[in-house]
Amino acid sequence: MSEQPVISVRNLRKVYRVHEREAGAAASIKSLFRRKFREVEAVKGITFSIQPGEVVGFLGPNGAGKTTTLKMLAGLLYPTEGEALVAGHIPWRREANYLRNISLVMGNRNQLMWDIPAMDSFLVNQAVYQIPEKQFRETLDELVTLLDLGALLKKPVRGLSLGERMKCELAASLLHRPSVLFLDEPTLGVDVTMQGRIRQFVAEHNQRHGATIILTSHYMADVTALCRRVIVIHHGKLLYDGALDRLADRIAPFKLVRLDLEDPGAAEAVGQYGEVVERQEATVKLRLPRAETSAAVARLLSELPIADLTVEDPPIEEVIEQVFAEAKA
Repeated sequence: MSEQPVISVRNLRKVYRVHEREAGAAASIKSLFRRKFREVEAVKGITFSIQPGEVVGFLGPNGAGKTTTLKMLAGLLYPTEGEALVAGHIPWRREANYLRNISLVMGNRNQLMWDIPAMDSFLVNQAVYQIPEKQFRETLDELVTLLDLGALLKKPVRGLSLGERMKCELAASLLHRPSVLFLDEPTLGVDVTMQGRIRQFVAEHNQRHGATIILTSHYMADVTALCRRVIVIHHGKLLYDGALDRLADRIAPFKLVRLDLEDPGAAEAVGQYGEVVERQEATVKLRLPRAETSAAVARLLSELPIADLTVEDPPIEEVIEQVFAEAKA
């Protein structure tokens, strides 16, 4: 018998009512008496479920509805329609037992108090979540070791670098040992080295404690390192839900064909078979429509002097960039 999902979402929808007015003083005065509104549908009836211990990438371009969805699942927003259960609770009821089991980390938001050391904020969280002293010290020691926080605990938060502050933010969010963790751009703005350390920490935390994690990130290295499954939303609608390594099959309508030619002079003729995306002497890479790849490869093999040929899906980074580009079009 399969496990019950930790997160279950059904037809979740969120509509904002946005005030609009023309620029200028006259329009400002007019809006005092007659205001114009329009509805913005941020999330359009999405449905998915997540099993215990899964680390799932939640992807999409800016404005796709990712953060709005996470805020509903964390109980910060009330949905317009739909249902959700997280760890057996309806999130927007904000029940105490629910809040003790979840945590939301946003890369562009600060929960630590700016003018005091991070350790003081940790002690505040201990009091808020009523964490027993023994458990608090054990968890803190583990987080200090995994995140290398020893030298940071006594520094005022305003004196920390962005990467150091992000590590402290993660620690503050995990002191109460949540079973569900929502990570919204946790590596936003930090350098490449710090991104790697944060990714390693998230992976180790998942392995040690079996936490269920939803991760949003525009850095594909975060997703490829941590997530086997991804959910992609586009204009508030669910576009894809499945294995990361099958995303290209679902979204990218093309394949990449790499040719190693016996005669470098034959490279000039390769362009008639498809779009040349890269060329270095006798090595050429083509982009071919997925449906036409087999026929094109057969022609290439029969008509050109080829030493080696490989067919592959485009890199996941390129697939996601394609989704983002379509969103802006």
